[in-house]
Amino acid sequence: MEDEARVQVLESRSIFLPDAIATRSLGITLGQRLPIGSTLLLEGDLGSGKTTLVQGIGEGLGIRGAIDSPTFTLVNEYLEGRLPLYHFDLYRLDIQAAAALYPETYWDGTEVALGIVAIEWSERLPYRPSSYLEIRLTYDADAGRQATLSAIGQASTVLDALSGS
Repeated sequence: MEDEARVQVLESRSIFLPDAIATRSLGITLGQRLPIGSTLLLEGDLGSGKTTLVQGIGEGLGIRGAIDSPTFTLVNEYLEGRLPLYHFDLYRLDIQAAAALYPETYWDGTEVALGIVAIEWSERLPYRPSSYLEIRLTYDADAGRQATLSAIGQASTVLDALSGS
């Protein structure tokens, strides 16, 4: 887990997403290319596209079932794709309740199979993994959505995979 004072953004990219279809398409690309052990920390206002992005990730991983926001269940596990997808939604939680979910057991793969971890409302986490991709989604009714992807730690390989390099 990282010391907040030592967070180093190695690389950052912004992607214009004109509509929900483009947001889902970005998720599909991520799902097809993310390496095992990737953690995605998603931030953005209500309606900015966090769940739509995760639905695309699931589609890109080959998950056939519906992917719904785990607002009340807190964590949904999808095990039938190319890699497992663990989808958290911390919207209704405070920092202590988020810690009680032990998210590190998912991103470290200590009690579950290592896969892809996507955490909505990640700003509620009391700590973060040493490497992750932070995805900040913003939405403007006139301009559409924008995703800013920032690689922290070794997660720059995730941005490389997104580029296809």
